[in-house]
Amino acid sequence: MTSTNNLKGLVLCGGRSTRMQQDKSAITYHGKPQWQYLSELLQGFLPEVYLSCRAEQLYPGWDKVITDSVEGAGPSAGLLSAHAFAPGASWLVLACDLPLISPRSVDYLLQHRQPQKAATAFLSPFNNMPEPLIAIWEPAGLAQLEKDFGEGKTCPRKTLNYADTAILHNPFADEQFNANTPEEMHAALKQLR
Repeated sequence: MTSTNNLKGLVLCGGRSTRMQQDKSAITYHGKPQWQYLSELLQGFLPEVYLSCRAEQLYPGWDKVITDSVEGAGPSAGLLSAHAFAPGASWLVLACDLPLISPRSVDYLLQHRQPQKAATAFLSPFNNMPEPLIAIWEPAGLAQLEKDFGEGKTCPRKTLNYADTAILHNPFADEQFNANTPEEMHAALKQLR
């Protein structure tokens, strides 16, 4: 496995969950809120795991929280806030809307990390583009995202598209399923049963 020195975990919880009609980070897929499941999953690999969230969100018992310092930026808000918090750190990022993600995908990502690149990301089996929210962002990639954001480009996927990104084919690609609607949530729960 590549070194995890200066690599921190980040669970992105700050979205508005408009389509889901409830906070996606609080949904229970694995017997506990999704934010807790993902945080504990990352703790199995990394010594420091943070939650990225809006100021009004509360996560009882979790003291490592980075509040979004950038407004209206979608998932870029969490990435940029983490970069501002620890500019020299690399971040293994998981979005809270990944009900099927398991340790095997995280392990595969870590085993194939290329720290000399801007980021290491899985190719999405759903749109054949880099998946920015199951990825390891290196400081150079986050600096590029910050530059793009300053120019009005707020999509982290577009940054990965043209940055020097290591693209991986996840052998467990079904774990990259995003649940953003009640229908997708029920489909994920059915699959997990």
